[in-house]
Amino acid sequence: MNASDRTPADLLRSALAADPARPLVTYYDDATGERVELSVATFANWVAKTANLIQDGLSAEPGERVALLLPAHWQTAVWLLACASTGVVADLGGDPAGADHVVAGPDRLEEGLACTGGRLALSLAPLGRRFPAPPAGYDDYAVEVPSQGDRFAPHVPVAADAPALAVPESAAGRTEPTEPTELTEPTELTELTELTGAELVERARSDARRRGLEPGSRLLSGLAWDSWEGLSAGLYAPLAAGGSVVLCRHLDRLTPEALAARIESERVTHRADAS
Repeated sequence: MNASDRTPADLLRSALAADPARPLVTYYDDATGERVELSVATFANWVAKTANLIQDGLSAEPGERVALLLPAHWQTAVWLLACASTGVVADLGGDPAGADHVVAGPDRLEEGLACTGGRLALSLAPLGRRFPAPPAGYDDYAVEVPSQGDRFAPHVPVAADAPALAVPESAAGRTEPTEPTELTEPTELTELTELTGAELVERARSDARRRGLEPGSRLLSGLAWDSWEGLSAGLYAPLAAGGSVVLCRHLDRLTPEALAARIESERVTHRADAS
């Protein structure tokens, strides 16, 4: 990847320039049987449309906070990179009452109503389907995003030293697997709550080196996105390395035989799961 990249959006632009057709995110939900594969180009298109929605639809300004009440999911990955592209702070699992805007999944809609700013709801249904009717108090992301532009340019350049990502201090109380395996030893970053774009990129590169990731690597992650460790394994480290991620939600529902078959079929080279 380009050594001059200083923001998450830079990492995505470099991936797009290097090989737009290669897979970037392959998503499985083992509670529903869903599988979605997004190439770099397709993922970048979703990011551009979502960034336009943030900037023009929500009228969000750089430095504002967007509470992302979302699980590990390919659409969450889109939102994280779209926030980085616009200069707003992605506050994953953050308090909606203290956020300027909120994006909520179907099981956290009531919680998100505490936000007095813009509210968007994601059904998280297969193929990004819309809700049968927009939830009360929300606009439906799947209704709003298709009409957005396929190219994005920020009104104000995004500063690499500006806050970009806020993550919880603790993974306590989550229901998805979070205990590290021997391949996912905890690091000193687990208590970090906020990162600038430049800090995020540097830590993602460091994690990629620690995991032995390189261009073409395929990392399978079943970690929840409630800490830096999960976010890094499930998105940022593979992106920084020029690799890709096989992102698995509810991975604990797979039998060992099914997991082994997935590892083979998806040509997985590295793992970060709690199995």
